[in-house]
Amino acid sequence: MLTTAVIHPTIMEALARSGHFAQVVIADGNLPVGAMTGPNSTTVHLNFRPGLLDALTVLEGILEVCPIQGAIVMEKPAEANAEIQDTYKELLGDVTWDEMERWAFYDQIRKETTTLIIQTGEQRRFANLILTVGVIKMVEESGF
Repeated sequence: MLTTAVIHPTIMEALARSGHFAQVVIADGNLPVGAMTGPNSTTVHLNFRPGLLDALTVLEGILEVCPIQGAIVMEKPAEANAEIQDTYKELLGDVTWDEMERWAFYDQIRKETTTLIIQTGEQRRFANLILTVGVIKMVEESGF
């Protein structure tokens, strides 16, 4: 029996094999994930219909089970609305943050370090997010 709220077996398996510096991608409903698959990535489709399941819900679940040390989003045009990226920053807290040009972002997803791509039903633009897995600190490292 699992004690975490995240119980999706494929997501849990992929996270369990994701070590330090592995990449986990939360994709919006428009990212062509079939063209983004890298040599070590598993794709999980949670996009049952538009709006279900949204990217923020998935991010909150990932944060419950996996330490994150960095995040990358796609650069948006100046006139575009990407408020979801501000919410990502709030949820992620103190992590390294980067933005990449669209095609570089796609290439980053295809790298061998990507272990999991979760396609959501998120409809907001510029909601794609690459997370870098961190480490769990030992008790003696955390000051407890």
